[in-house]
Amino acid sequence: MLNLLKHFSAKREDYFFAYQGINAPQWTHCKYEALSEEGFQKNVFVFRAVNLISRNVASIPMALADQERLKKGKIVSEMLRRPNGSQTGNSFFENVVNYLLISGNAFVHQSGDSELQCLRTDRVQIIPNKSKTAVNSYVYVVDSSRFSMEKDEVLHLKLFNPLNDWYGFSPLQAAFRAIDQYNGISNHNLAILQNGGRPSGCLTVKNTENLTDEQRAQLLSDIQNAYTGATKAGKVMVLEGGFEWREMGLSPKDLDFDSGRSMSALEIAQAFGVPPVLMGIHGDSAFRSYKEARLHFWEDTVLPMAEFIRLEFSNWLSKRFNEQMEIIFDLDAVHALMSRRESLWNKVSNADFLTINEKREILGYPPIKE
Repeated sequence: MLNLLKHFSAKREDYFFAYQGINAPQWTHCKYEALSEEGFQKNVFVFRAVNLISRNVASIPMALADQERLKKGKIVSEMLRRPNGSQTGNSFFENVVNYLLISGNAFVHQSGDSELQCLRTDRVQIIPNKSKTAVNSYVYVVDSSRFSMEKDEVLHLKLFNPLNDWYGFSPLQAAFRAIDQYNGISNHNLAILQNGGRPSGCLTVKNTENLTDEQRAQLLSDIQNAYTGATKAGKVMVLEGGFEWREMGLSPKDLDFDSGRSMSALEIAQAFGVPPVLMGIHGDSAFRSYKEARLHFWEDTVLPMAEFIRLEFSNWLSKRFNEQMEIIFDLDAVHALMSRRESLWNKVSNADFLTINEKREILGYPPIKE
């Protein structure tokens, strides 16, 4: 049985896979850097799922309700449109969702009436109060520098974590075993490919008493240099008397990991709530069409995430500016929800028992006085 052993250290270049026997599998450590590198940066399906969710959430047009009524309505509206000097609102909220999906947390900092900054989550430390019942402050750590931040200056968005009072639990952590399996299969196939599509062999020496330890080491080195690698695949091996090469071959069925890769990809899609067809995973027949899968993705994944962020920001901004503020979405501008709107319009327009003003209210329009 193939088990993947993931070694973890502080240096990013120290990650490597090793093949072992029948010992218990060792999985990727659930740390931010390890998950980000092995998951988001090295797994195409995780990369696709995270970007699909974040870009769709950030694409929803948002605005501040009753801007003219609020004293600082224009300031907040401009802040939502351009949170800081280097980001637009779309780019900023995309980062917020990315951090939520990768680490389960997102930290937004704002001091006074200045810009909004989305902080890197692994650099933020939560400082609880003395009774360990609430957050007292936050610390942002970069190398050896530490910057303290007041509790009210930071918006901490976190996904539910049943085992931690302070930090959230991400879909990436739930999918990390499927990610390890997919990456391990990819690494294994690449190693076989670089060896000319052949597994290792066995060199038999009949008269072993004639070889010293140094000669054995030199012989192994010569074999590896002369015949190992993709560029030397198919090269004829020339052996002298007393030597015999036995290739330890595997059948094509043994080398077929496509089914395992597909199962791992499906598990990753399930963890993030993305229909497999949207990620290019074939063989899934849960939806009759791409259009139906896209609508399901918006209703079950994108809109709940967007609503969570909308409510959290509305509550935090109200406290920051001492005014009741509410961020609203313009869902009519979302093309993916057009079929849902068309269905609602047809139902309302065909409802003869409703008055015109009742129909307008259902569709979100003001009533007609006359």
